[in-house]
Amino acid sequence: MASKKDQQNYTAKDITVLEGLEPVRKRPGMYIGTTGPEGLHHLIWEVVDNSIDEAMAGYANEIEVTLKQDGMVMVTDNGRGIPVEKHAQTKTSALEVVMTKLHAGGKFDQKAYKVSGGLHGVGVSVVNALSSYLRAEVKRDGKLYVQEYRRGKPVADVKVKGKAEGTGTIVTFEPDAEIFKERVFDPEVVKKRLRQYAYLTKGVRIRLLNEATHEQYGFYFEGGVASYVRHLSEKDKPLLSEPVYLEGETDGVMIECAFTYIEDYQEEMLTFANTINTIEGGTHLTGFRRALTRTLNDYGRKANLIREKDENLTGDDVREGLVAVLSLKLANPQFEAQTKVKLGNPEVQTIVESFINEKLTNYLEEHPQEAKVIVGRSLLSARARIAAKAAKETVIRKGLLEGMALPGKLADCSSKDSAASELYIVEGDSAGGSAKQARDRVFQAILPIRGKILNVERARIDRMLSSEEIKAIVIALGTGISEQFDIKNLRYGRVIIMADADVDGSHIRTLLLTLFYRNFPKIIEEGHLYIAQPPLYRLQFGKLRRYAFTDEERDAILTEFAKLSRAKTKARSAELGSPSRSGEAGDLGGQGSKADGHEPDQGEALKENGEIKVDIQRYKGLGEMNPEQLWETTMDPATRLMLKVMIEDAEKANDIFSTLMGRDVAPRKRFIQTHARNVVNLDV
Repeated sequence: MASKKDQQNYTAKDITVLEGLEPVRKRPGMYIGTTGPEGLHHLIWEVVDNSIDEAMAGYANEIEVTLKQDGMVMVTDNGRGIPVEKHAQTKTSALEVVMTKLHAGGKFDQKAYKVSGGLHGVGVSVVNALSSYLRAEVKRDGKLYVQEYRRGKPVADVKVKGKAEGTGTIVTFEPDAEIFKERVFDPEVVKKRLRQYAYLTKGVRIRLLNEATHEQYGFYFEGGVASYVRHLSEKDKPLLSEPVYLEGETDGVMIECAFTYIEDYQEEMLTFANTINTIEGGTHLTGFRRALTRTLNDYGRKANLIREKDENLTGDDVREGLVAVLSLKLANPQFEAQTKVKLGNPEVQTIVESFINEKLTNYLEEHPQEAKVIVGRSLLSARARIAAKAAKETVIRKGLLEGMALPGKLADCSSKDSAASELYIVEGDSAGGSAKQARDRVFQAILPIRGKILNVERARIDRMLSSEEIKAIVIALGTGISEQFDIKNLRYGRVIIMADADVDGSHIRTLLLTLFYRNFPKIIEEGHLYIAQPPLYRLQFGKLRRYAFTDEERDAILTEFAKLSRAKTKARSAELGSPSRSGEAGDLGGQGSKADGHEPDQGEALKENGEIKVDIQRYKGLGEMNPEQLWETTMDPATRLMLKVMIEDAEKANDIFSTLMGRDVAPRKRFIQTHARNVVNLDV
């Protein structure tokens, strides 16, 4: 409890009031989520959202985003233009109010906008606050109005800069270096998001101009989310010739939905509210899922596709292989945060469920052939689920996957502190043996795996768990799998994949990453998965030893050794009082045989003002390292280099895993042909 003295020291003068846009600059993460790359790109989305709102209201049909060479971004639309006349409440221009005041805009009383993505009204003002420079240009009433700002503060009043044809708004901004350490926009991220906007606002033309590369992209889709589903299902052959497309309005909510099925075990479901991607779903997703399951069961029974003795389809059955997009436009969306990742309107669940049930029932009755394919796909999943249940229960049973029967090949650590413990999943028994000798037994556990594990992208869980290698990994992790998964039971704070730096090692890493991405996504999302980075080379020059992780690092170290050799030669020559002779550097500190260039794995010679003897060992596998080298380079927390596995773009990650590890060969072939030229060091 605070004493009287404490109370006297804490008075009204200690209360800080942040005015205008100061709160945004003080705590930017509250408004854009992060000041990293995701938050940087969020600035563009906030400005574009305003243009999209104009398009959804029917006043704009062209939007253009320009990534300028000087690092600025310009967003242009042909909407009505932000009002510029004096605002009655603030006595300043409405443009200045919108640009400098939080919770100011035309999106609250539904007079200017029936629906809007910018619910909170802080979008463009937040961009202004976090920009070192922003320029707003408005074409309205035949005039061009301009106002400039620096870090959210107006440089001068709104001024007329001449005549203008048409209407619209142009916002040009430069992210503030005081807020963002990295201020480089990724054109691919911007392109993908703008394409998404175009799918969700059909009939609107959206362009992206990249001044640095002179590239231009245009997006225009009349098909709306049906076009989006076709795009998403391109990597596989859809089971339906055309996606199921449902559109309409109920209780003031405009709903647009499209879906199809592919021959895959995964579900790809994207949901949106007023073009905002609700990546964590929400009430609209719950309503869709409930309606899909109920409607397919009702129709399947009515059409005798589901026999009387058969049990009902489950949610998992009807979502296996589903590719779907659900887009809502509503007047008062309730998002869980400013970054709008989850929709919370409770009434939306019932609205969506009723709408999908009615529209989908009509579709199935009017398209019996397509209905048979859809229900048949779900029945196939149900039969596989039932057949797998017995096999699955023999593996997933109480105690077996909860750390009570750890695999014999696991060399566990002694620490009981899971947060401080590490599990190395090591390729091969040889490397596993070295790792067991190299490790710190207190906190490092070693699990060797033999060869390439099963590709889980192509396997159901019962087949997965029949693999001894995968079963060993699941038991060692301690989290369980499938519906038994619980991240709280993870036995190690870090799970580290350690494989050889060759083609086979890369394949094994990819197989393991697929296993974790498809079955243990929480381990990745919560930052527990890493990839060890063993060196490619060991370079020895006299008593000096260096490790290189790339060919470039190897060459830099060789140059360093050459300079050191010349310096030693000059120093010795100075002591002896005679000039150095050509080639004398080769006699100083050299160790091992001089290389002739024929056996690069044993040694190489660098010629630069004379020869030096450098022993270079090229590691083809982890097993070639002795325990001391493995500890020093790859396992010692003080010196090792590791990559943390993160999911920055879930949709892109899903596409990559489906392409590289799925059944269809054609997309994989196209991917390899497209990216083969980017491979700079392929060890075959």
